Amino acid sequence: MPLRKDIWRPAIVERRMSDIVATGSIEGAPLHWLPALPPYSFLADPFGLWRDGRFHLFVERFDYRDRRGVIELIVHDAGLAPLYRCKVLSERWHLSYPFVFEADGQSWMLPEAHRSGGLILYRCFDFPDRWERAARIELDCVPVDATPFWHDGLWWLFYAAADDRHSKVAHLHVAFSERLTDGWRPHPANPVRRDSASARPGGTPILLDGRIMLPVQDCSHTYGGGIAMLAIERLTPDDFVAHVERSIAPPAGLHPFDEGMHTLSAAGEVTLIDVKRTMLSLHGLAIEARRETQRLFAPRRR
Repeated sequence: MPLRKDIWRPAIVERRMSDIVATGSIEGAPLHWLPALPPYSFLADPFGLWRDGRFHLFVERFDYRDRRGVIELIVHDAGLAPLYRCKVLSERWHLSYPFVFEADGQSWMLPEAHRSGGLILYRCFDFPDRWERAARIELDCVPVDATPFWHDGLWWLFYAAADDRHSKVAHLHVAFSERLTDGWRPHPANPVRRDSASARPGGTPILLDGRIMLPVQDCSHTYGGGIAMLAIERLTPDDFVAHVERSIAPPAGLHPFDEGMHTLSAAGEVTLIDVKRTMLSLHGLAIEARRETQRLFAPRRR
C-alpha cells in the first residue's frame, strides 16, 4: 500500500494531434482543463467524439476509496464549454481507457477491463450515453489498454499483456481481423516489442506521412512517465517493424501536474491529454488500509 498516489488531470488541447506529433510539442496551444475532483479521486484517459456540433469527451473516473473506475461523459459545446456530465458505463470490475471510435455507421467503445479477465467491445445504441455489450474479443493473453486501428483492409489491435507487472508496461502485442467483432488472430511475432519505455499503448494511432504513429507510454522510470511516438514502418500479418520516432513533451508550467503524461488522443481539431502529480499522504495510506480491511472481512458469497 504505497504512500504516494497518482492523481491525473485531463485537458483539451486546441491543436490537431498530427501537428503535435510532427513538432513533438504541445507548447503554446490553449488548454481547457477538465474539473478537478475531491482528494484521492481523479479523471484520466480522455477520448472524444464530435457529433452535431458538440464534443463528447469520455473519461475514466477513479476513487482510491473503492479502486473501481467507471466511465463518465462530459459534453461540451462547439466552443468547448462544458454543458453536462454523466456516468455512461460501470461494471463489477475496474474500467478505464475508454477508447471510443466510429465504424460501420456506429459508435463503439473498447475500454480497458483486464480485471474482468478479458476484453469486451461495447456498441452505443442511444448516443451518447447508452451502451451495450457487443462482443467479447479473445486474444493470446488478457489485454491491457487495447487500441484498435483500421489499416490496409484489416482491423489491427495494439495492446499490452496483463500477465504480470512487467508485461503490463513492457510487452506490446498485436492482433488483426477482417471484422471488428470477431475473427481476431494474434500476430505470430508477439510480443512484437519488449521495452518499458515504448510498449504500452497510450492513445489513438494516426497516419502521418504514410506511417502509423502509435502513442505509447514511457514507463521506464514511473508508470505513465511520458508519451513517445512509435513509428510503425511495416505492419502485416507476418511482419512488424517499428522504432521510437520522438517523445511528446507536455506543456511547461503545469506544476504540480508535471510528473507524467500517459494519454495522447486525437479528436478532430483538438487533442486530449492527461498529466500527473503524486500525493504523499498518511491519510491516503489509511484509505488503503481501511479498504483492505473491509475486503478481508466482507461476507463470502456461497
